[in-house]
Amino acid sequence: MRSAKECSPSSAVTKRYPTSCAHPPPRDLRRDADAPHPTTIRRRATARPAPGTSPAGRSPRHPSAEPTPRFPEASTVAQNVPLSILDLAPVVSGRTAGDALRNTVQLARCAEDLGYARYWLAEHHFAPGVASSAPAVTIALVASATSTIRVGSGAVQLGHQTAAAVVEQFGTLAAVFPGRIDLGLGRSGQRRTEATNGAGQTRPETEAPPPRARTVNGLLIPPPFSFARLAASPRLRAQAALLQQPGAHSPAYTEQVDDIRAFLRGTYRTPDGIDVHAVPGEGADLDVWILGSSGGESAAVAGSRGLPFAANYHVSPATVLEAVASYRAQFQPSAHAPRPYVMVSADVVVARDDETARELASPYALWVRSIRSGQGAIPFPTPKEAADHTWTDDDRALVADRLDTQFVGTPDTVTERLRTLQRATDADELLVTTITHDHDDRVRSFELLADAWRSSS
Repeated sequence: MRSAKECSPSSAVTKRYPTSCAHPPPRDLRRDADAPHPTTIRRRATARPAPGTSPAGRSPRHPSAEPTPRFPEASTVAQNVPLSILDLAPVVSGRTAGDALRNTVQLARCAEDLGYARYWLAEHHFAPGVASSAPAVTIALVASATSTIRVGSGAVQLGHQTAAAVVEQFGTLAAVFPGRIDLGLGRSGQRRTEATNGAGQTRPETEAPPPRARTVNGLLIPPPFSFARLAASPRLRAQAALLQQPGAHSPAYTEQVDDIRAFLRGTYRTPDGIDVHAVPGEGADLDVWILGSSGGESAAVAGSRGLPFAANYHVSPATVLEAVASYRAQFQPSAHAPRPYVMVSADVVVARDDETARELASPYALWVRSIRSGQGAIPFPTPKEAADHTWTDDDRALVADRLDTQFVGTPDTVTERLRTLQRATDADELLVTTITHDHDDRVRSFELLADAWRSSS
């Protein structure tokens, strides 16, 4: 376990931040200590290695250090559900994209020490408040700064990339960091006319549920948000056009997913029957995930192809139950995943007391407003900057569902709400994301959550 000093990025990378990350976790957040891997049996949990070493005496940065297992066995109790992190590399007011990326590397190292299962990077474009625009590059930074935590994309936007390019990028990562890379795929950017919601997902793909808030097994399901206004944004359309070559046409999403899997298996054939092999890529030791926000095409592809599925509560809470139900209903066992495996996301802010947590989370509403209005994610404001905004009824309607489903409070409060989310969705894993203006507060939020999650199990 790194000391507080070691947990900060080295001076060669960035300035040091005063964070703790100093206490060895008494229990791993990644999986039940005795839970076997679905296809292989992992070693029984042992004491964590001393700083600077790994179980085999290797450097903690060495890519061959033992990685986190892909999926733990399904659990009947929420206590054994692993926690993972989704990082948008947020740019905060008064800071730069470089600061955000250095914070990402430092936070990933702390996340590994705290026992989080995986660390995923989002893909966003033309957003002043988000630095995670090139996930393959950011994943390389994070993977090289850590030893065992799985690192992945949440998610690669397939609409403006070819299957071959994605396989070569992630095949390269997997060649250097075998057994540690997750390739999360999303539909965003698939069509220029589709609206994005600012966090790597498209608007709901099927009919929305009744437009009233409801509570299901203790979980708030708010009314659905309409992305029609965002879809009509000239700015959004212009940005989408910039991500593709003029005249380029994106294949159907399902076709792209199948092509990626064929390249990875080494079975890809052109329509004319010509064998094409992606190197690096073919035979890569990585896992393919599908991310989705509704019960439409993404859930169907994940289920019918036997792939793990990440459902989006933190951005599209109205359709999360529909998404996981559709995925499970269409699931076909595969060598990759012999049973359905669901991860569900949540936005959280944790502090020692409720008042502090609410203050840290107070800029979130203004930040979400910037996304939903078509402006694009602004640099995350300070609480004072957020308090100076004059809110209208239209503003409040833009962000209501996101605010109502953000988990903010003490460690016990947030832990209980996460367990409610797990029970309502029957999730196998939870993916948490946190944004605060001060980086130390963000790190501390993940520390407090990790401690509370372990102590409540």
